[in-house]
Amino acid sequence: METILSIHQLSKRYGRIQAVNQLSLEVGKGQVFGILGPNGSGKTTTLGMVLDLVQPDIGSFEWFGETPTKESRKRIGAVIETPNFFPYLSARKNLEVVAKIKDYDYSDIDRSLQLTGLYDRRNDKFKTYSFGMKQRLAVASAMLNQPEVMILDEPTNGLDPQGIAQVRELIKKIAREGITIILASHLLDEVQKICNHVAVLNKGNILFSGEVHEVLAVSDSFELKANDPAALKAAITEHPAFRSVTESDGILLAVFAELVTPGEINDYMQQKKITLFHLAERKRTLEQHFLELLKDDPS
Repeated sequence: METILSIHQLSKRYGRIQAVNQLSLEVGKGQVFGILGPNGSGKTTTLGMVLDLVQPDIGSFEWFGETPTKESRKRIGAVIETPNFFPYLSARKNLEVVAKIKDYDYSDIDRSLQLTGLYDRRNDKFKTYSFGMKQRLAVASAMLNQPEVMILDEPTNGLDPQGIAQVRELIKKIAREGITIILASHLLDEVQKICNHVAVLNKGNILFSGEVHEVLAVSDSFELKANDPAALKAAITEHPAFRSVTESDGILLAVFAELVTPGEINDYMQQKKITLFHLAERKRTLEQHFLELLKDDPS
């Protein structure tokens, strides 16, 4: 897969606060990459550095396999602040102002408005827009000139449930066009529903980076049943990652100290000469994994 963004040992300190600490990660073409972490974890600082808005103390990054240039930056759209447009101008007139400042052709304005679902309200003044519509206009502005990458910092912050749903669907729509998306958020549900890759940050440190389905495909607890419950219980307590086991209606609920897959449990039982006729994992959520990472982080 073609690498769109490569970050190498990027660090930034503000006085006594280490905002980002030797961060390294890669974003591949076509990914919807979530940067997840609590407030103050370094998400916005990281985005600021890769957009050349914040100067890193050490480290480097490349866009599209090369050191950033004026031309490569034109391939990137970004929404990292609260939408800020002229209140008495229409949506279309506001986008014309943006296009003129950035030396973009006006011909792309209608496409951006249609993509964000604002075309029917294109002649209405910005001040009449709901907060969710203002956020979508900011996305429309970033979509001018048809960027290959879209960067969004907390895109659903402050929105009501309807606005969150609209922005979520918009992000999915943009992704379906083949645009790589890098999204920073502290909302676990948002990342789980939108992103296919995730990096978890805390206090400037990266705790995990990988595919979202990898996190969700492993469990730390399983329902187990076999013909010989006593032998099954004895075997499971000998597992290297065993934590605890309880029994209810002939079914054992085994909890492990680390994440394991159903295949690993089945193979282990086969080695113990036990055939399972019931094996069901208690699915973990991204939230559970996230909280465990934060709990185990020594920083």
